[in-house]
Amino acid sequence: MIILVTIVHVIVCLFLIAVVLLQSGASADLAGAFGGMGSQTAFGPRSGANLLTKLTTWAAIIFMLTSFTLAVLSVRGGNSNGSVLGNSKSLPTQNTPAK
Repeated sequence: MIILVTIVHVIVCLFLIAVVLLQSGASADLAGAFGGMGSQTAFGPRSGANLLTKLTTWAAIIFMLTSFTLAVLSVRGGNSNGSVLGNSKSLPTQNTPAK
C-alpha cells in the first residue's frame, strides 16, 4: 500500500511542478515587463480560473492527501517508537583524565 501511495505521490509532485511552471504570472502582460501594473488592483486584473489553475488546485489537494497518507502509513507500519533518533545508537564515551 505504501509503495502505491509513494508512486502516486511522486507522479503528482512532478505534475504539480510542471503545471505551476506553465502558468504565467499576474503581471505577465507588456506593462508588467516595464514595472507597471495592468490595472489599479494590488495583484493585477482578476481573471477567471482557467484550466491550469484548476489543475494546480486539484494537484495540490492530491499532493497534500498523499503526504498525509504517507505520514500516517509510516507511523502505523513502522516498528519504531515515533522518534527519528529512537533507533540510533550512541557512541561510548571515553573517560580520560584532564592534563
